[in-house]
Amino acid sequence: MLSIYPACFFKEDRGYSVVFPDLNWLATCGDSEKDAMNMAVDCLAGFLYSLKRDGETIPEASNLRDISLEKVAKELEVEPDGFVNLVSVDVEEYAKYHFEKAVRKTLTIPAWLNVAAQEKHINFSQTLQEALLMKLKS
Repeated sequence: MLSIYPACFFKEDRGYSVVFPDLNWLATCGDSEKDAMNMAVDCLAGFLYSLKRDGETIPEASNLRDISLEKVAKELEVEPDGFVNLVSVDVEEYAKYHFEKAVRKTLTIPAWLNVAAQEKHINFSQTLQEALLMKLKS
């Protein structure tokens, strides 16, 4: 199902900031209009996916005509240099590729380590995921 929300795109020195007034001022940015739109789609998909996963209420989208760039800019204390545009995403389809899709990886480990891990019934996929997440945090 397609989700469509209005977003305010504010021109900055280095690209655009994007704000979704209907979604608790959810924001992202991009280096160009195209990049900002791609980031807005990703941001919108991630936010709506999280709400749905956590069983939270998904806010209704305002009508595009009801969003005032000037009012939002004043609220955010920024210059009203930009535009309002609709951002759409099929959250379920987006999630299949970006959030839920598993990717098969082949790896090589020493034979003794493989035997020791199997004897302890260690889940190789889970262990690799946990190690990669820890590595990414550092």
